[in-house]
Amino acid sequence: MKKKILISKAMPEKVLAAVRDRYDVTLRETEEGMSEAEVTEAMCNYDALLPTLGDHFTGAAISAAETPKCGLIANFGMGFNHIDVDAARAKGIGVTNTPGAVTDATADIAVTLMLMTARRAGEGERLVRSGQWSGWQPTQMLGLHFSGRTIGIIGMGRIGQAIAQRCRDGFGCRIIYANRSPKPVEGAEQLASATEVAAKADIVVAATPGGAQTRHLIGKEIFEAMQPHAIFVNISRGDVVDETALIAALRSGSIAGAGLDVFEFEPKVPEALIAMENVSLLPHLGTAALEVREAMGMMAVENINAYFDGKPLINPV
Repeated sequence: MKKKILISKAMPEKVLAAVRDRYDVTLRETEEGMSEAEVTEAMCNYDALLPTLGDHFTGAAISAAETPKCGLIANFGMGFNHIDVDAARAKGIGVTNTPGAVTDATADIAVTLMLMTARRAGEGERLVRSGQWSGWQPTQMLGLHFSGRTIGIIGMGRIGQAIAQRCRDGFGCRIIYANRSPKPVEGAEQLASATEVAAKADIVVAATPGGAQTRHLIGKEIFEAMQPHAIFVNISRGDVVDETALIAALRSGSIAGAGLDVFEFEPKVPEALIAMENVSLLPHLGTAALEVREAMGMMAVENINAYFDGKPLINPV
């Protein structure tokens, strides 16, 4: 009898075909994330789960499954702050993610947001679409020249290093960074703290993992340390940033702008941010390319296969 797998959201066809080839698959036909009640029920009825961002794998939901059938939560995505890993382990359930597959695409979006915000590209497009553009002028919409700037990266993991490489090699930028532990990176300088990075950078990029340890890592202290012409970019997780503090910094003019692909209470975006012309907003596009999503899905499938084949998990968290 085939093992039963629940997939929480629609996946690329290549991924679905790979799972269906070997397992009895149930695909939820909704864009809504799994509720805690759904999580508890699924853990009792399926042998493995393939969830993603927005599914509520809280400690309470996992613990409520008194005799879970599920042995593996194979998360679709690198970030897993929506899963209480400790609660899963307490039930003897493995958790995996999909690192590596997301690195380049997420770094590309970081550079996209840097350029959009520095050069006021979103504002400029809105001007053209509105029919209000009166033609080229020498002083029209002057932005921040990007090449040669100092880029401060908070979190120098795979994605942080990919951002550094693009900015250093592609735009001649100086790279400074903060990381939880010492990590030598060629062509970049590690500083003592995120605050010191913020004080010296023209553009500050958050590239840390999500989770309880990094919640509101970027807040009032960081924004107050930044220079008035500086820009903040977030491609990590929404709750890494205290959005209230970010809005206050933008309103006061203590920073010049922001580029955001993720939000603290996603998909809810504060009206204050939407109203600001100096803020670039994207709908969590970090990995939104077909080949990337296929690679993420296939990595999740490989973890599921390894689990049922009795082999070590490929990407345990």
